[in-house]
Amino acid sequence: MTLTELRYIVALAQEGNFSRAAERCSVSQPTLSVAIARLEEDLGVQLFERGKGLVSPTQVGQRVVEQARRTLDEAEKIRQVARSGRNQLKGELRLGVIHTVGPYLLPQLIHALKSIAADMPLAIEENMTAHLAEMLLANELDVVIVALPFDLPGVLTRGLYDEAFKVIVPKGHPWEARPWLNPEEVTGDEVLLLKAGNCFRDQVLDACPQISSPDTDVRLGHSIGTIRCMVASGLGVSVLPEGALRQPYSNDMISVIPFRDPAPSRRIALAWRAGFTRPKAIDALIRAVASLEDPAYRLCA
Repeated sequence: MTLTELRYIVALAQEGNFSRAAERCSVSQPTLSVAIARLEEDLGVQLFERGKGLVSPTQVGQRVVEQARRTLDEAEKIRQVARSGRNQLKGELRLGVIHTVGPYLLPQLIHALKSIAADMPLAIEENMTAHLAEMLLANELDVVIVALPFDLPGVLTRGLYDEAFKVIVPKGHPWEARPWLNPEEVTGDEVLLLKAGNCFRDQVLDACPQISSPDTDVRLGHSIGTIRCMVASGLGVSVLPEGALRQPYSNDMISVIPFRDPAPSRRIALAWRAGFTRPKAIDALIRAVASLEDPAYRLCA
């Protein structure tokens, strides 16, 4: 049984005549007749009563024709889905993003993306790097925004922008007037870090390894927002990414101090499966980031 044969029986039921049905299907009358006879033989029932100048469906034939119409309608829906899939910038894009980037980049990115891919809404998952990696490999996400390195088999990456690390201290802290700090100076029992499992915590420890010395009492926060509030309350100092320190996230209760050049930083990147079938969606995200007016999001070379 083929879709072509189903089209033939629907046409014959509508026209009630082999010649007109054949003309409607753009085939010869013998071709249509043979195909319908072959289908009746395959099904083991007679679908049409054939009289002189008149053809009409049998009782079972009418039910088969009705089912054939539904089947042809569903087949057309498949074609419609396929046609819509040719436009890679149409349809939902499942985007994952790490906690330390999402709140700061996404508002601007979403706004910029509307003018580039208006028919491509984002379904956003904010999570830790390890969970995003699992979801990407399981095809639960299409693309993720993470910090490099992000090495997974079958996954491609493209750097977006570099983000410097900066020290934050409460107002009145002895470091407040310093023009810059060396990474090795960030130590002591007042250092605040994110909890274990967050990739930014590991990046800070790589940049300032003395923080994790045995005699250091590192206090932990659940999020960058919590860390920022803890510092503002005078509970310690911390190292945060630059994106989390611009307006409206900064406040008058903390001071931001840069590191001495070359300052520690991280590279934020897109990552997607090598077989992802919507590469233009990746290009649209890159273009959206490139269009942001904030110089902190200057696209990597």
